[in-house]
Amino acid sequence: REISHRIKYELGVTVSIGISWNKIYAKLGSDYKKPDAITEFNRENYKDRIWQLPASDLLYVGRQTNKKLQKFGIRTIGQLAESDEKLLESHFGKIGNVLWAFANGWDEDPVCKEGYEAPVKSIGNSTTTPRDLENDLDVWIIQIALAESVAARLRKHGFKCKTVEITVRDNRLYSFSRQIHLRQPTNITNEIVTAAFQLFKDNYKWEHPIRSLGIRAADLVLDDIPVQLDLFGNQEKKEKLEKLDRTVDEIRRRFGYFSIQRAAMYQDKVLSHLDAGTHTIHP
Repeated sequence: REISHRIKYELGVTVSIGISWNKIYAKLGSDYKKPDAITEFNRENYKDRIWQLPASDLLYVGRQTNKKLQKFGIRTIGQLAESDEKLLESHFGKIGNVLWAFANGWDEDPVCKEGYEAPVKSIGNSTTTPRDLENDLDVWIIQIALAESVAARLRKHGFKCKTVEITVRDNRLYSFSRQIHLRQPTNITNEIVTAAFQLFKDNYKWEHPIRSLGIRAADLVLDDIPVQLDLFGNQEKKEKLEKLDRTVDEIRRRFGYFSIQRAAMYQDKVLSHLDAGTHTIHP
């Protein structure tokens, strides 16, 4: 009540607050009644109040997941909670176990302590390119290779990064670094290279060809620590991208770095032969 009162009278906006013994149901409570409401889900009332809600109200149940659940006759959170966990796992993979646990209120993730830092400060990789880079496509190809290697090492050692930094050196040996703070910690290749390429586009005007590039993942956190979810993000898509990356990691571990490549790498035979499998770890 104090939080609600202060926000209303200090900032002039109303809020809806959810209270529960776990973060999943607390989030559900914040959406349950609007505007300017406080909803408590406890162990005595959650089945009567939560289990009758649509399954789509539950965290991680996006549009496509909800369609799949409906094919199995699962339309409410209660029906999801009382479903066969093994059936959900067989059709949805790991996320099936997560959804079943969330529906039952089994979430024991703690609230993240403010100011946490991982023991390793950053992981990066840089290269002098096989030839001078002359356009955005050249840079994109090299940054993909670098981002893949950095992201793979993050996943291998159980980290995510909150900051992406690039270094650029042209053929006259002028160099600079730029960094961007991410909205959510990540170890996903696509998110790292997208941030890196945007940094490059915003800061380089092609006055001279480029001789070397680097990408560094900084402000690391352990990949299993609780994080604030992105209000506007697609968590289901992030799960799929991370699963794809881990599959690529395993294929390369078994069959070598060049056993699987992104299509962009085939647009330049010289640049695509760069083996970015070596990593530099900055303590």
